[in-house]
Amino acid sequence: MKFKVTLSILVGSLLFTGCNQKGGAIDQKELGELLKKNPKLITDVITTNPSEFIEALNTAVKSAQGDQQKKAQLAEKKKLEESFKNPMKPQIRPDEVIRGTKGAPITLIEYSDFECPFCSKGYDTVMELLKIYKGQIQFVYKHLPLSFHQNAMPAAQYYEAIRLQSIEKAGLFHDGIFAEFSKVRSGEKFFKAIAKRLGVNMAKLEADVKSKIVQDRINEDLAEAKKFGFQGTPGFLINGIPVKGAYPASHFVGIVEELKKRGLLKL
Repeated sequence: MKFKVTLSILVGSLLFTGCNQKGGAIDQKELGELLKKNPKLITDVITTNPSEFIEALNTAVKSAQGDQQKKAQLAEKKKLEESFKNPMKPQIRPDEVIRGTKGAPITLIEYSDFECPFCSKGYDTVMELLKIYKGQIQFVYKHLPLSFHQNAMPAAQYYEAIRLQSIEKAGLFHDGIFAEFSKVRSGEKFFKAIAKRLGVNMAKLEADVKSKIVQDRINEDLAEAKKFGFQGTPGFLINGIPVKGAYPASHFVGIVEELKKRGLLKL
């Protein structure tokens, strides 16, 4: 596969302007036909000048990578600009687990996976933002358990089943998982241990954890994440502006400052 990709780049890098037998410039179609009829032209050039070829190829690859990076940056900049004009509007349900100050001017939503190591970093960022903007931010955790994390869905189910008993304890369950993140792979044994420590009604928890009301709640989050284009975790919305990945707190602070600058946020 790697050889095929390299060969494809090679052929592309050999497209040049020459002259045909009629005295005009050779176009790409004519050049393609010429190379098909005489493939040895390429191998002879490579064999005769291997060092020069490798150097030229490396230069071409670096140039192509630079162009792709610039295009990607421009595309991201355009998406960001569009999101300031048309911010996404997530649902905040009446019985949501809200951390920070309910109704605050800054709303941070996270679509997360309890088994994702990057979400563990995202947790640290969220806790930092709650301190930076104390009294000015509300945080809502939503579910995006990835299929290849076998304990992510059960963790989400325990979180929601605990929420049915106590919003406060659900928030503490969330913190408990990330505080001892290395134990997540222990699965339900770990989740039950946290629940017992929080004084959760274990009989009710057992009855609710696989219930339809819990699964429907998680499915709502999954559908919303998909609608907003979040496929990996963590994914965030800060006042409707998407952030895909475990960026440091400074990145979110930059967005807040931009919102203030544009008159879209008053603190």
